[in-house]
Amino acid sequence: MSGDTVYSCLTYRNENINRALKALRAGKMIQIYDSDSREGETDLVIPAKAVTFKDVKRMRKDAGGLICVAIDPVASKQLKLPFMAELIREASKTSDVLGEIVEKEGDLKYDSHSSFSLWVNHRNTRTGIPDNERALTIRKIGEITERKLSGDPVHFGEEFRTPGHVALLRAAEGLLDERKGQTELSVALARMAGITPAMVVCEMLDDYSGEALSKEDSKEYGKEHGLVFLEGQEIVEAYMTWTGSE
Repeated sequence: MSGDTVYSCLTYRNENINRALKALRAGKMIQIYDSDSREGETDLVIPAKAVTFKDVKRMRKDAGGLICVAIDPVASKQLKLPFMAELIREASKTSDVLGEIVEKEGDLKYDSHSSFSLWVNHRNTRTGIPDNERALTIRKIGEITERKLSGDPVHFGEEFRTPGHVALLRAAEGLLDERKGQTELSVALARMAGITPAMVVCEMLDDYSGEALSKEDSKEYGKEHGLVFLEGQEIVEAYMTWTGSE
């Protein structure tokens, strides 16, 4: 079955998913809620290549969480991006302190492991933290992901330096078969949309409670701003259909 045929079937079955894919293809922002049993958080999500400084400002002010870029597992391997926990474990061989603090099995209450990779700035930034500089770094991450997947022999270190102000997230190799975090959910949507699988995610926080913004308040924000709101399970079911594994 061709990809187009699978996508047509998917569109017919879930109009909400179709609206989200259309928005992402147009470089627009959507919302993803993972699940009640996981983080229980809603993220603002947008393709990395489409990000402007106004998008960074919106995520910083309206969402308030950590602005990260989730990268497809194939591209992550090709770009030789490590998991941060693996780097720290290696470094812990010469540092007792690192050995004590590195993530261990059972540390995370919502998953088996973290997706964090490097924190980077693009080499054409100064401090890397202003909205326009973070937007540049994010767009360039999207571009190098696309170029690497297309076979271009690019080298990550020629364009980026670490430490920096944009956190990279490396999607699990098995994607949604292995992990159902915002990292994997957003990359799965990118694959379904046929766009570069490098996606910006940022958690929505509550200014008053000190907690994550509730699902209800997140949905209300989405309605006010015309954003498509997706449940994680919707994405999982759609991706299973798209891959033919349903």
